[in-house]
Amino acid sequence: MQSTIHGSRMMINESVLDLIGNTPVVDVSNLSPNPRVRLIAKLEGQNPFGSVKDRIAKSMIEQAIADGKLKPGQRIMEPSSGNTGIALAAIAAVKGNPITILMPDSVSIERRQMLEVFGAEIILTPGPEGSNGAVRRAEALSAEHPEWCFMHQYQNDANPNAHYTTTGPEIWRDVPEVTHFVAGLGTSGALMGVGRFLKEQNADIKLIAVEPPLGERVEGLRNLDEGYIPPIFENWNGIDLLDRKRVVRPRESLEMTRRLVQECGIFAGISSGASLAGALKVASEIEEGTIVFIVCDGGWKYLSTGAYTDDLDAAEAAAEKIIYF
Repeated sequence: MQSTIHGSRMMINESVLDLIGNTPVVDVSNLSPNPRVRLIAKLEGQNPFGSVKDRIAKSMIEQAIADGKLKPGQRIMEPSSGNTGIALAAIAAVKGNPITILMPDSVSIERRQMLEVFGAEIILTPGPEGSNGAVRRAEALSAEHPEWCFMHQYQNDANPNAHYTTTGPEIWRDVPEVTHFVAGLGTSGALMGVGRFLKEQNADIKLIAVEPPLGERVEGLRNLDEGYIPPIFENWNGIDLLDRKRVVRPRESLEMTRRLVQECGIFAGISSGASLAGALKVASEIEEGTIVFIVCDGGWKYLSTGAYTDDLDAAEAAAEKIIYF
């Protein structure tokens, strides 16, 4: 139990960027189907710009500056359906760099508004093409504008490195008894970075990826059989690192997102519900253990979608049209 000493002072941080990382973990074992399996949620929505992507945005920008690829006043460009773009835009504003974000036109309105708050230029791509369409357009724009700094989160080693050097060590420090780590498969940065670090500490720790069914949308996640495998996944030997994958359907993601808020008071985004659903599948399959899963972001950016309050059938139908992550 933590206590506050009367008169004690908190450290004054030099920049809001110093607040990225060291996110809290909370026990949500009341959701576990097995009393011998603990469930621990890592609350990445506590980062200053609202998501786990704060970590990789800071890492990619600082690495680009260190490598001389990003100079003062140079434009940054990145495709993103939301969280990475928001974090990059916020950090670019702090650093004084202009930024262009390419995003599908089917994202929730709050996503676009957040980017506008931080001063980003937004280029919309066709919604039906999803995040892959935004990536293709960004690659074409990068060729047209070599003077821009293209971060390319899907193949940038600073992405998994951020998790290898921060998220993984934090989990090991706070939950050394961890036996399983569960996270959504998006860029694969968190899975690869955290997974490699944890397995170096204890080779018996299992790494489980959550992915949507082939042809169905749980935004923020991808199915590797749909044709695009993130270069990060290949470069970090994802096939060897992963122990298993668990498929989570859109309706399950919504149901578990609602359970998080209703039973634990954790107001999280839809992909967090998918991670919880994957963790519950693992919990039902093992005899005992401690599962850590990532709560990627808060629910604030999704209120307009009706994901928390609409009839579940209506929310599920909306999930097929709106990019949540």
